[in-house]
Amino acid sequence: MEIHGFQKMTLLDYPGKVAATVFTAGCNIRCPFCHNAPLVTKINLADYIDPSEVLGYLKKRRGVLDGVCVTGGEPLLSDDVFDLLSEIKDLGYAVKLDTNGTFPERLRRAVFGGLCDSVAMDIKNSPEKYPMTVGIERFDISPVLESVEFLKSGSIDCEFRTTVAPELHTVEDIDKIGQWLRGADRYYLQAFKDSGDLISGVFTTPSAEFMKNLQKTAAKYIEKVEVRGIDL
Repeated sequence: MEIHGFQKMTLLDYPGKVAATVFTAGCNIRCPFCHNAPLVTKINLADYIDPSEVLGYLKKRRGVLDGVCVTGGEPLLSDDVFDLLSEIKDLGYAVKLDTNGTFPERLRRAVFGGLCDSVAMDIKNSPEKYPMTVGIERFDISPVLESVEFLKSGSIDCEFRTTVAPELHTVEDIDKIGQWLRGADRYYLQAFKDSGDLISGVFTTPSAEFMKNLQKTAAKYIEKVEVRGIDL
């Protein structure tokens, strides 16, 4: 498993739990506003972390940490992720899996195999704007649609989330996303912040007023809509 980042403690990545975060390298899409370019297009082999090192730390921290967030990149890019998830679960941790939803079969395997307890799926934009937003001209959105329907079915605790950049997202887009996700339990709008290491392009942080308008728009369709990353 290509692990290229490990945060030993966080209160943010797994809501409600004291957790560690494992960052896997590699992704099958190229969102220009992605803040994790070192895990997508600028992978440095020197940053590789042996999974045994991560698992050894987690073994020692049982009773201190409650959970582990496995994120990326795109964790489901590799079949090796199932071994990693299984070993983390065997240590007694709750596992939250982050995904872009492009591997619905692997997502179902992780869920039905009991390898994760929660899933967070990124919704990049309204369906018709996916190709532009993920940086792939002929992007096939059908796997994403399949993953959304699977998660909405209630097979596992889940949240949907969109990172908002004003250059890419409009009120109309969020309205369309709200209609798409209707019936979902939770939807989070995350304010884009420039990490200084984007894949490409120039993007700005949305205003609090803009985010509040988006929240009101999505709330027409989804019961719980919250904003992250900016004070309203």
